[in-house]
Amino acid sequence: MRLTSFIFFAFLSGVLLAQNQSKPKLIVGVVVDQMRFDYLTKFDSHYSEDGFKRLKREGFEAKNLHFNYVPTYTGPGHASIFTGTSPMNHGIISNTWYDKFHDEFIYCAADDKVKSLGTDTRDGKMSPHRMLTTTFADQNRLHTQFRGKTIGISIKDRGAILPAGHTANAAYWFYGKDKGHFISSSFYHNELPKWVQKFNNSKVVENYLNKDWNTFKNIELYTESGNDINNYEHGFEGKDNASFPYDLKTLSKDNGEFDILKTTAYGNSIIVDFAKEAIKAEDLGQDNYTDVLTVSFSSTDYVGHNFGVNSKEIQDTYIRLDRDIANLLNFLDSKVGKDNYTLFLTADHGAVHVPQFLKDHHIPAGYFDTKQLEADLNEYLNEFGYENVIKNISNQQIFLNYDLLVTYSNLVKLQREIKHFLLQYPKIDRVFTRENLAQSSASTRAEALIKNGFHPKRSGDIIFAFEPSYISYPKKGSTHGSGLNYDTQAPFLLYGQGVKPGYTYKKLFITDIAPTISALLGIEMPNGATGSVIEEALD
Repeated sequence: MRLTSFIFFAFLSGVLLAQNQSKPKLIVGVVVDQMRFDYLTKFDSHYSEDGFKRLKREGFEAKNLHFNYVPTYTGPGHASIFTGTSPMNHGIISNTWYDKFHDEFIYCAADDKVKSLGTDTRDGKMSPHRMLTTTFADQNRLHTQFRGKTIGISIKDRGAILPAGHTANAAYWFYGKDKGHFISSSFYHNELPKWVQKFNNSKVVENYLNKDWNTFKNIELYTESGNDINNYEHGFEGKDNASFPYDLKTLSKDNGEFDILKTTAYGNSIIVDFAKEAIKAEDLGQDNYTDVLTVSFSSTDYVGHNFGVNSKEIQDTYIRLDRDIANLLNFLDSKVGKDNYTLFLTADHGAVHVPQFLKDHHIPAGYFDTKQLEADLNEYLNEFGYENVIKNISNQQIFLNYDLLVTYSNLVKLQREIKHFLLQYPKIDRVFTRENLAQSSASTRAEALIKNGFHPKRSGDIIFAFEPSYISYPKKGSTHGSGLNYDTQAPFLLYGQGVKPGYTYKKLFITDIAPTISALLGIEMPNGATGSVIEEALD
């Protein structure tokens, strides 16, 4: 009997050990800020075999993955990817939003209770405290009794902080200006680790500033993008037109010094350089407890906003990013081991073509003046005796002044009156009131997107959406935020240990990523997760 028990115990121990060893030693979550799905196919002929193509060839690709909420911005995007739920639960309803309780605007990662590390400015006073739910990285920390590490890295603070979650060992983001350093906050440490200080004191960032930004390949080969000189791009101060090459050292004087690197392809290379140092210094992926590294490439977003999605600058940025991805993969192979890590790559939102470019090619598009809307709406309401009832209009949301609306019936009546006005206003496509969203089953796609992005305490009282390809934005450069496919469709590539190579055209959602990673690790899903496991992606 004792021998039988011993044999069974040994067998069970062996199974458990095998299961534990089958887990990846490191999860790398890569977010490419403002990456449209079609960049994978549009620039495919220029990509190397070791970057995007390697992830597609040896991994799993979802070809029809979308965001299932609006607004499609950076803060909500990063939070939704890693929490497995939408703003209605995690509470990051925008990058910045109006706080109706304190009558002020707040930033999604700002935290006055912490101190800056690496700078004397407020740029380091950041934390994830406004995010209401856990990330899969948090769940991994809990599951491993905090033995598994989490490190977040990005150019943008919110791109580093939100993915890494509440229990992260560290998050680092780039402070340009006169320093060109990575900084953090006292939420994570009392001081910057020695390896970060060493990186900041090196010449790595300065060496990029001393380079010209020219095309990686002969510009004549960049036939997948528009003319280099056109009327749809902002460019840099101090240069007459937005065209290659760019003398970054000279231009930096009028463009925020080291900040200019954020709006070039080199910003992504800096992130890879820093990520490699983090992997080495923090011994990520070196024991039996799974670690998590989150890497957000922000420069793709800065370039898109500045030059537009059809620019030569965007094409070059993605051709170079492909090599950066290859660099990171090769480093992971050598440092962690090819069969010991799992990496996914996705985006936090897409982007629209420059509307003026679309108009010039006879596609309905244009620009919306939100300030004019506010003036027209107030004038309309004043005629009915509703004076000063609009508290704020931002992020395509209207906040009402509750102090002047004593009864619930007055509030509902006013919402309906405003909805009636907005539905007749040029270039506004859909309007939803707080009353609609509370009572509705979200039977249409547009309504479901609004509802998933609506947080009862933080969102406004009326939400409106523009017609396709209309934006409230300057007349050059691209932006995002809508529920249209150009903003909601994102790439998703899953690669490495535990992944079944293949692809699917099935419609999936960005909120499915965190549950899938959780299933891969055998851990509890994030506490607010609403997504599903992508079963066909896992072995």
